[in-house]
Amino acid sequence: MIEEILEYNKKFIEEKKYEDYRTDKYPNKKIAVVTCMDTRLVELLPAALGFKNGDIKLIKNAGGIITSPFGSAVRSLLIGVYKLNVENIMIIGHKECGAKIVDGKEVKELMIQRGIKPEEIETMKYCGVDVETWIGGFESTSKAVMDSVMLLREHPLMPKDVKIGGYIMDPVTGEIETIVEADI
Repeated sequence: MIEEILEYNKKFIEEKKYEDYRTDKYPNKKIAVVTCMDTRLVELLPAALGFKNGDIKLIKNAGGIITSPFGSAVRSLLIGVYKLNVENIMIIGHKECGAKIVDGKEVKELMIQRGIKPEEIETMKYCGVDVETWIGGFESTSKAVMDSVMLLREHPLMPKDVKIGGYIMDPVTGEIETIVEADI
């Protein structure tokens, strides 16, 4: 599969198809969006919200939520705010999220089945990480979105003039429901 993708890339370059996507590194709409890596949102989310290439900074992860004040999502957002002119942040979860129902204990067992040694998993505790909790899901998409918004609003490094809101998208229709208004 990877070989086919790389072959496609060669043709894409040869045919100069990249010219349709030229933009710079600054988001035209000054928005960063944190959302889920769900495949249904790849094209639906930008289309449903009217985003084109170059309009937004897009950060994707399992669940589309912020789980750590010092994780890569927050780091990306802070760089966006301080270096790339981001003035607004949208946390967009979605209905029927697969990350919501992830059983951390089950994933831990799958890790062991795939060759990860139990003692390696246990070592994570010394880093302050309970693997089952860390990789597990969440009870409520609305609550996870609200918690993410509040984590960002209360983050000591996030400027207070950044508007941060929380939303849930229907992964079939693209309809957006506001969970937390993007007020300052």
